[in-house]
Amino acid sequence: MKRQVTIKDIAEKLGISPSTVSRSLKDHPDISIKTRNAVKELAKLLGYKPNLIALNLKNSRTNTIGLIVPEVEHHFFSTIINGIEEVAYQYNYNVLVVQSNESYMREVLISQTLLGNRVDGMLVSFSKETKDFSHFKQIIDNEIPIVFYDRAIDNLQADVVVVDDYTGAYDAVNHLLNSGCKRVAFYSAPQHLILGKDRLQGYIDALEHHGIKYDKNLVYSCDTFESAIKISNSVLKKIDRPDGIFAVNDLTALGVMKTARKLGIRIPEDLKIVGFENSRNATISEPELTSIDQFGYMLGKKAMTILLERIKNESLEYEPSKHVIKTKLIVRGSS
Repeated sequence: MKRQVTIKDIAEKLGISPSTVSRSLKDHPDISIKTRNAVKELAKLLGYKPNLIALNLKNSRTNTIGLIVPEVEHHFFSTIINGIEEVAYQYNYNVLVVQSNESYMREVLISQTLLGNRVDGMLVSFSKETKDFSHFKQIIDNEIPIVFYDRAIDNLQADVVVVDDYTGAYDAVNHLLNSGCKRVAFYSAPQHLILGKDRLQGYIDALEHHGIKYDKNLVYSCDTFESAIKISNSVLKKIDRPDGIFAVNDLTALGVMKTARKLGIRIPEDLKIVGFENSRNATISEPELTSIDQFGYMLGKKAMTILLERIKNESLEYEPSKHVIKTKLIVRGSS
């Protein structure tokens, strides 16, 4: 059976975007007559026929937003969901929350499910495993707007809402050094993530500001509670062990604290610790954890507001925007 010709096929042959093809077929005035004619001629030559089912679905709103979350166990993501749902409720939208569990394959499958359910738009924080983003490009090609939150991506027609990872990391390390630390370690996120790179750079620049040379041996790829316990059992037993640790999230910081207590290391006298999230766990730990507040609720509200604007305007071509939420250092007993 011969495969039906799609708008994407026409776009690839002419070297233009699928949205330009779609607008040309609708005689949109923003598209030149030359381009419109070229699109129509090729469409006729290839035997293109509009997908009436898809058109009917597009013209009728489901008032449903697909929300992909890497892990709901993090307080940060739960506050983001609260912010998203607050705006969604105001505008009579339902939010379908799905969790990837930091799995690329699971993310691809749930993306296809959301596409099949024809959500009006998607809010996405992709998994740590994701390096191929073609499944999201397919969704955009199907004229479903996407806003990426927390984890940014370049080269896709999508808006991004992130926290100021660089400044947050800089402030955390600067605070540790101002508090008397001389040897600060960093438990970091994967470096293929933009947030991982930005936080590492903030760490490096804070060290250099204090005249301390960056030592790559003090940076550990570690961003979970379990891995922090495992790595700290080695790191904190070294003769030249750190006197300060900046952790990429609060659960990782709490893993360090648990191991330090077992080893008889006093916090903050012998070891000062700063997390990144300002979760509820930060206030119930002993001592309470110093952390960087990411303001997840504000981030969620902003991401949802931007997505609704894209859905309302129905613009197929636009300049993607990047919005940065400022962070704040919350000093507590661990430092």
